[in-house]
Amino acid sequence: MNPHNITKMIRICLILIIATCCQFIFAQNSKYTTRKTAPPKALKCYDKGRQYGQEGEYDKALKQYDKALSIDDTFVDAYIQKGYIFYDKGNYPQAENLLHQVTTMAPDYKARNFYYLAMTQLRQRKLEDAAKNFEYYLHLDDKSKQLKEKAAKHLANCKFSMKAIRNPVDFKPTKLDKTINTEHSEYLPCFTADGETLIFTRLSTDEDFYMSKKGPNGWEESTPIVAINTPHNEGAQSISADGKLMIFTACNREDGLGSCDLYFSEVKNGSWSKPTNMGAPVNSRGWESQPSLSADGKTLYFAKNINPREKNIDIYVSQRQTDGSWGQPQNLGKPINTKDKDESPFIHPDGQTLYFMSKGHPGLGGHDLFLSRKQADQSWGEPINLGYPINTEGSEGALVVSLDGKTAYFASDRGTKSVGTDASVFDTGKPIGHTDIYTFTLTEAARPQPVTFVKARVFDAETKEPLSAEVEFLELNNGKKFASKQTDSDGEFLICLPIGQNYSLNVSKPEYLFHSEHFALAENLTTDESFLLEIGLKRIATAVVAAPESTKEAVPYKEGVAIVLKNVFFDTGSAELRSESYPELLHLKDLLEKHPTLRIRINGHTDNVGNDADNMRLSQNRAKAVYDFLITKGIVANRLAYQGFGETYPVADNATADGRQENRRTEFVVLGK
Repeated sequence: MNPHNITKMIRICLILIIATCCQFIFAQNSKYTTRKTAPPKALKCYDKGRQYGQEGEYDKALKQYDKALSIDDTFVDAYIQKGYIFYDKGNYPQAENLLHQVTTMAPDYKARNFYYLAMTQLRQRKLEDAAKNFEYYLHLDDKSKQLKEKAAKHLANCKFSMKAIRNPVDFKPTKLDKTINTEHSEYLPCFTADGETLIFTRLSTDEDFYMSKKGPNGWEESTPIVAINTPHNEGAQSISADGKLMIFTACNREDGLGSCDLYFSEVKNGSWSKPTNMGAPVNSRGWESQPSLSADGKTLYFAKNINPREKNIDIYVSQRQTDGSWGQPQNLGKPINTKDKDESPFIHPDGQTLYFMSKGHPGLGGHDLFLSRKQADQSWGEPINLGYPINTEGSEGALVVSLDGKTAYFASDRGTKSVGTDASVFDTGKPIGHTDIYTFTLTEAARPQPVTFVKARVFDAETKEPLSAEVEFLELNNGKKFASKQTDSDGEFLICLPIGQNYSLNVSKPEYLFHSEHFALAENLTTDESFLLEIGLKRIATAVVAAPESTKEAVPYKEGVAIVLKNVFFDTGSAELRSESYPELLHLKDLLEKHPTLRIRINGHTDNVGNDADNMRLSQNRAKAVYDFLITKGIVANRLAYQGFGETYPVADNATADGRQENRRTEFVVLGK
């Protein structure tokens, strides 16, 4: 044999001998054994324990692990499996003790043991200890990307929770009384804008809608909405601001496109209509639920799961088109949606503040409540956790906020579940466990922009019969249309107006004179004030005050027939029209164009501040300014007249500022056809 080959073989043998000796020495000196190094008898008991555990026979499994440890008390895998069983049984202190022993005995064995130790501490709300172990685990080498992502999320939750608990927000929830909450579960409350009607979901044998009206002594006894409820499940609803439209969730129906779809029902002739599937593109083969309709009825937010086999739920938005249909839903994306569940959106009537619940953003555990505010570029801002103890380690249900932004309502299982358990969400969005509806005062930082509302009834001024009329609200600072709608056959409408803007209202109908209102909400208005109006429209044929031969002839002032132009503005002491006046005057121009034989006179009035002659002159000049505007817009002069009346015809007491403001008015009367 070649001497070189002999030498090489000797070297190999020596290496093998040394390696074997080292392995033997290491095994003798190691502080623990594993499945690969444990004595055969201990391993046999361990394997039996694993089999029992997989079959759910936890007590038998524990006995086998104890036998294994009686043979070898350093058998680390037996300790680990015992810890897992105690964790699954909810005995977190015992699970922590075992996994702490594992990480002390074998800190270099399976990095994920630190993750599971942290989980036992998290379940006990030992947040500081849990955070340390999650952080330590994240610095270790573990190939499980999924476990690393979970650890990072739990670490963020721990850090947030510790900070939130040290800085609690003011929170004094009150459970609604027995007219609403029962031995069954109640959740997902929603309200009409005037706060007079509450609709919620109740789970007894199935999910149904119930309604309650606000009475002098609080909420009246709730009653089922029979026209919509079925023997199947209905839930997760949103009511329009005026209470005339409800969008809700129903699952597994014959006309459904997916597992759960959105449906709608309208109030017609005082009754709810038969529910109708909203169809594509809002609904799909996936899962749609938890709708929230904007106050103007133009935007619909809802929760959607494209693939029911995946747990991820996102919030989507769809816009109503000019033909009344709904556009393709768009995922809100970041920063609202995460890889986890983001759901139960509630868009406040201010149109700028979105409340929702999420498991994906840093929180205290389970589903936490968040808000996001719309930015100047119309994107959504970074979500803000509503804080502790509004949010807890349990799960809070969907939140809705009153029109004035001060009062919040939500459903919670607080007090009915063990600490540390996660809630899941059924098809229509209800948390597991008995839930009740609570109310509380929202902290200043979490409040939306305050909103008020205009609720009105439009009718014929002579017959008092309700009228179907066109309603239009404009933002006066820019002339932009804020809202428009047609009143129902009952002549009623309700529109929400965010504080911080001045608005004009125009109500019109063919063959009638229009009616205007002004809402000065830009400054100094408390949201406790709302506007309840009775609007009587005058037929043109019955509104004539005189029919002179010429528009230049003077016509005596006749009270009760003039139409006040409430959105025509002048600076103090000036007869120059402000630009905010133009939309109102264009309505007047349109009226004259639609009725080409109509003749009118513009009247000017002042308060009693100043001398009579100056006031008469000012009122005359202001009336002429309107006259001149209409001339420049193409209305021929022989159809127009103007006259100033100074302070001679007050409609309110000049002793008050409000009264003087009412007396400073511009109006028109019909002279004939």
